[in-house]
Amino acid sequence: MPAEDLELTTLLTTVWARVLGASEFSQISQNISWVIGGTECEFQKPNMTENGLGHRERVLNMDTMNPNVKRVEYAVRGPIVQRAVQIEKELKEGVKKPFTEVIKANIGDAHAMGQKPITFLRQVVALCAYPDLLEDDKFPEDAKNRARRILQACGGGSIGAYSASPGIEIIRQDVAKYIEKRDGGIPSNPDNIYLSTGASDAIVTMLKLLTSGEGKNRTGVMISIPQYPLYSAALAELAAVQVSYYLDEDKCWSLDVCELRRAVEAAREHCNPRVLCIINPGNPTGQVQTRQCIEDVIRFAAEEHLFLMADEVYQDNVYAEGCKFHSFKKVLFEMGPKYSSVVELVSFHSTSKCFMGECGFRGGYMEVVNMDPEVKLQLTKLVSVRLCPPIPGQALLDLVVNPPQPDEPSYATFIKERTANLDILAEKAKMTEQVLNTVPGIHCNPVQGAMYTFPRLSLPEKAINAAKEKGQAPDMFYCMKLLEETGICLVPGSGFGQRDGTYHFRMTILPATEKLKVVLEKIREFHKWFTEEFS
Repeated sequence: MPAEDLELTTLLTTVWARVLGASEFSQISQNISWVIGGTECEFQKPNMTENGLGHRERVLNMDTMNPNVKRVEYAVRGPIVQRAVQIEKELKEGVKKPFTEVIKANIGDAHAMGQKPITFLRQVVALCAYPDLLEDDKFPEDAKNRARRILQACGGGSIGAYSASPGIEIIRQDVAKYIEKRDGGIPSNPDNIYLSTGASDAIVTMLKLLTSGEGKNRTGVMISIPQYPLYSAALAELAAVQVSYYLDEDKCWSLDVCELRRAVEAAREHCNPRVLCIINPGNPTGQVQTRQCIEDVIRFAAEEHLFLMADEVYQDNVYAEGCKFHSFKKVLFEMGPKYSSVVELVSFHSTSKCFMGECGFRGGYMEVVNMDPEVKLQLTKLVSVRLCPPIPGQALLDLVVNPPQPDEPSYATFIKERTANLDILAEKAKMTEQVLNTVPGIHCNPVQGAMYTFPRLSLPEKAINAAKEKGQAPDMFYCMKLLEETGICLVPGSGFGQRDGTYHFRMTILPATEKLKVVLEKIREFHKWFTEEFS
């Protein structure tokens, strides 16, 4: 056998040994031969030790790993983003592209997109991290006072110490006061507040607590479609049953209780629906639910005996005229004891969104309402396994819920920066909707709130067929082409869920205004080219 054929047969057998695993491969290897250049070649037994397989299978392999993990998908950091990272490396290495930079408009990471931190928040965190700065005259007294108060509540006066598992007591008290003020005086008990590693950690913790049963009695969790992929990923990992309900795109992604009822009745054929998740303002769809809609949802949850999970991390991000954020807790209690005494609710907030955009600090909280006291003890036990949320994130959260007051020196700058951040987002939300709606083949609903738009794409049949040939969803095919041709990284709508036969992408409105104009213009030009190319 020629040397090059021998080398190739050895390579082929090694690859298949890795794919099948050493044990299974050894059982079938006597029946293997390769045909190379029309000639049947002898099987070459690979050197199992030399190729990293040893004389036994690895303990952890694709057959023995947790099967639920294999079902987890998270489109926001999926194949498109991985390719974007590769392209960035290629650009640094001098590879020529039809663009000079990758613009990642795929994720709600405000500071990565150029948003400046709020001065007061960073001053206090800096003082907490390096207390010697408390002697520095450059820092205002109210920032120093906040830092001293937080440090006094930390073990050893250091944010390097653990805290209680539900979070630092004074910060939980401040969160409760913030909620009371937000909700017009409706009481909030610090004992019902759990600080968390961003909202995501708290959401997964609650889903863990709620998931039980087997077969038709397995917990069903109702999530909106389109949805934020955290939910579907967590349900896959927990082997819970996803119960999809569809938002109405033709009515600005509104939520219809008739659709909730259809979904829950269909789900009862194969699982036990126990949880209803709502994202308001919406991600990825940017809608803001009306008070009437929230009341209808609460009545539905009461009638169907469902546990309500309200993801409210974008509560300050409301832009459209006539829209207003209403917290589920406030509406629940204003509906009276018929509902406020029985409906079980958990609501979530985070430091990662709104005017702060402090994603990297991983600060957040959840508030539980009407939780069974014995279950609450189990929740406390569950969060204690992770010891505590990051202390810098807890400190930052405290400043969000307890900001500078009108009589304090940092107040004017804080309000100016907060207002500027939210006003700029509102301008970009309007601009994004207007520009995309000038592109034939793209329809964009108003971005009422949050940080994203989720426009619908009209794609040529030839493009849809080309995507199928590649084994890709059509909007994945579109977004990958967009990335390769323009350097713009978006997330295909198929990663969030959508009605069959419709195609979308999610784009954040976070890039700086001038860069966002470039992104929108490139999308306009690309969509025209794409449509012509596949017509």
